[in-house]
Amino acid sequence: MEHVIVDGGSADGTLDVIERYQADIAHLIKGPDRGIYDAMNKGILAATGDVVGILNADDFYAHGDVLAKVVEVFTDKTIDSCYGDLVYVDAADTGRVVRSWHAGPYDLNRFHWGWMPPHPTFFVRKRVYEKYGLFNLNLGSAADYELMLRFLLKHRIKVAYIPEVLVHMRVGGVSNSSLKNRLRANANDRRAWEVNGLKPYPWTLWMKPIRKIPQYFLMP
Repeated sequence: MEHVIVDGGSADGTLDVIERYQADIAHLIKGPDRGIYDAMNKGILAATGDVVGILNADDFYAHGDVLAKVVEVFTDKTIDSCYGDLVYVDAADTGRVVRSWHAGPYDLNRFHWGWMPPHPTFFVRKRVYEKYGLFNLNLGSAADYELMLRFLLKHRIKVAYIPEVLVHMRVGGVSNSSLKNRLRANANDRRAWEVNGLKPYPWTLWMKPIRKIPQYFLMP
C-alpha cells in the first residue's frame, strides 16, 4: 500500500502530524494548488500503484477492512473501478450519522435519472486515468461528476459495487451551501454532459439534488 499526501499549504498543524508518520508515507507533495481537484490530480500522477483511491481531509474509512475488500474486488483483472456506500456524520460527533448515501448496484441508465456513485468511495485503476484523463479543472465542484460520467457512461469501464458503507464524510460541502452555489453546481453538471458529448434527459440534472432527499431519512 502506498500513501500519497497532497498538502496545499495548511497552517493547522497537519504537516507536524505527517512528520510523525514519514516512514509510512511514499510521497508528500507540498505547495499551493488550484483547488481540491488540482490536488487530486497531483496525487494521481504521483501514485505508482495499480489502483488509486482518494480520501479527502474530512473523510475516513468506515472500518479497518475497507481496503482489503477493495483489493479483493480488484483481484478480478477485468474490473476497472469499484464504489460503495457512504454516510455523512456530524463534524463534531463523528459517531452521529446525519445522512446516508446508499448507492446501490450499477446500472448504466441510472445516470440519466440523477444518479452518481459517492466519489469518496470510488476506486479506479491507474491505467484508466492514464487512458481517459484526470479531473477537469474547468468544471468547478462538478469535476468528480464529470470524471465519473466520462469513465462510466462515455467509456463504459467495468465497475463493481461493494454493498456496504466504505467511507464516513463529515458534513459540509461547497456545492450545497447556498441556493446560489446549488444553481452554479447545476450549470456545471450540465457542462459535464456537454464536454463528453452526452445528452441528459430534460429532468436529469434536477433529479440529481432531488435524489439526495431520501438520504436524510434512510439511516443505516
